[in-house]
Amino acid sequence: MSDPAAGASESRTHKPYIPASQSLPEITGKAIVLGILLSAVLSGANAYLGLKVGLTVSASIPAAVISMAILRMFREHNILENNIVQTAASAGESLAAGVIFTLPALILLRHWAGFPFLPTMGIALCGGILGVLFTIPLRRALIVEADLRFPEGVATAEVLKAGASGGSGAKLIALGGVAAALLKLSQTGLKIAGSSIEHGVTLGRSVFGIGSDLSPALLGVGYIVGPRVGSLVLAGGAISWLAGIPIYMAITDPQVVAGITGDASGYDAALAIWSAQIRFMGVGAMVVGGVWALVSLLGHVRDGLRSSIAALRSARAADGGPEILRTERDMPINFVGVGTVALAVPILAVFVLVIDRGSLSITPGLYWLVLALGTVFALLAGFLFASVAGYMAGLVGSSNNPISGVTIATILTISLILYLLLGMQVDFTVSAPQALSAAATAILVGAVVACAAAIAGDNMQDLKAGRIVGATPRQQQIMQLVGVTAAALVIAPILGLLFEAYGLGGVLPREGMDPDEMLQAPQATLMASVADGVFSRNLPWGMIGIGALIAAGVIALDQTLKARGSSLRVPVLAVAVGIYLPIELEVPIFVGGIVAWLVGRAVPRGGSGEGAVRQANHRGLLFSSGLITGEALVGIFLAIPFAISERGTDVLSVVPEGFDPIARWIGATVVAGFVFWLYRASLRASE
Repeated sequence: MSDPAAGASESRTHKPYIPASQSLPEITGKAIVLGILLSAVLSGANAYLGLKVGLTVSASIPAAVISMAILRMFREHNILENNIVQTAASAGESLAAGVIFTLPALILLRHWAGFPFLPTMGIALCGGILGVLFTIPLRRALIVEADLRFPEGVATAEVLKAGASGGSGAKLIALGGVAAALLKLSQTGLKIAGSSIEHGVTLGRSVFGIGSDLSPALLGVGYIVGPRVGSLVLAGGAISWLAGIPIYMAITDPQVVAGITGDASGYDAALAIWSAQIRFMGVGAMVVGGVWALVSLLGHVRDGLRSSIAALRSARAADGGPEILRTERDMPINFVGVGTVALAVPILAVFVLVIDRGSLSITPGLYWLVLALGTVFALLAGFLFASVAGYMAGLVGSSNNPISGVTIATILTISLILYLLLGMQVDFTVSAPQALSAAATAILVGAVVACAAAIAGDNMQDLKAGRIVGATPRQQQIMQLVGVTAAALVIAPILGLLFEAYGLGGVLPREGMDPDEMLQAPQATLMASVADGVFSRNLPWGMIGIGALIAAGVIALDQTLKARGSSLRVPVLAVAVGIYLPIELEVPIFVGGIVAWLVGRAVPRGGSGEGAVRQANHRGLLFSSGLITGEALVGIFLAIPFAISERGTDVLSVVPEGFDPIARWIGATVVAGFVFWLYRASLRASE
């Protein structure tokens, strides 16, 4: 391979690392097998992470490093083959995000008692395929024509080009993964170490709650998203926990507060107030943030689509002329139209399978109209939001892509449409079962859109990486379909296992389970709240309005900073997510971001020092990815004994009763060691 520095120069001038005139094997047997396996594993890991904290991260770089480490064992391998593997693997990871943000809401609405395989797989597969199809006409517009950064795509390409470091990078991922796995086993399985610490300070009638999840995976998330996003998320948490909860408790009738908190005190009382009232500020902020994202990007999406259509017309006019370069060959554009129309049939079939007419108590004609409308809306909104997600991925990357924001906008819009349509026959004010079924219909539509948008954003990163290294877009698009299929086949069993082992978002599948181990599923809880609230008319609109006003203020601040040319920006959705999440999940994310900031300050800059900065960031990213993957995989594996045992999460416990205080100190001490380790592991590259 040539010098990585030279490769970086080529990427800036859009000259591919492997020229279009040179053809190397891309889709091979071992690449397909490895891509399928990594897609399944990483989709499970991201599903666990997303259900735990409501945030997901891109798996492109870890997948690329793992792929290089494994393919180096074979005599015949090349950079384009490595790229194909990470393309499939990252597709599985992004599909998991679309699924876990939406379908668990059906559990929370009590519409499902588990995750039935066929409907879950069908929604994931159809939404994922739509995401792949919709990126075909967008690739040229957003990657070739538009001047977008696609940060993770560029970073992945640089990792692929610097393939000689693949072995050490894989070791770094493995080291972090094993360490995080052992801690997770000690926390959730053996109960030797605590998994969280919390404390509440009572002043008068108010409680100020603070706490931290003792999770190395969340440290890794914080390192990857960086200090700015980590700080904004924590700022949102401070709005809820250090302002919203105390103010609400101080000004509200004590009897109303007592009705919410019951016998709870301290942090538990603050948590009860947050769950019943304050988190809906996050709903309002997320809705406004999602709408703002759409409004801000509509012009860019319009211009991008015009550019893409113009390029397609030029290609057709040149039919029979010069052959299209290998690096510009997409799947045939007619696949997009034919595939989209064809997918309407299985999407409608899943809707029929999940939504029973009797549960809505409406006439057959209106029932089929509702399902047909939901299908058409899913396809149209899927394309619009796939375009938005693709553009946002180019601006801020896949990990920071506001998929939840556009999904909320989808669910809110379709819920209002269905409310007006079904209101002709259903009085939702007195018909709770019908309201839940109508909300479930809106969730299904949102799930298709969320999967399409998540896949589109991630796939555009992969296609950007492919353009830099000289891949064939058509080959990548095929492997994206392979990765989506692999993830869709495993996501239902994984979600079912996690639900049976831990519970989700306040719903425990059986008695005697430990609510402290429950996966919060914050995004799915948000989707369920929005959909059900529209039909049941029981949302705390005052709290939602306050959250909307806060979001409007954040947007105004961000626009002011933009107008002044400030490098400091305040993306509203980062703050909105912070308002909505429990604060104990935000603290370790913030700490991880601070570690990334400290690493950046400790590495000398300027001249050759810039290479040291990139190398330190790269090592920190790989180690963080290992922390995330290791904890998530053990969480999934532990779900097996938890799900089949009547003792739940205590089945592997080896400590006596009353050990919890000691366990918390052990957990806090070990996680403090992880913080220092993450810092040192990142800096080691520059020493």
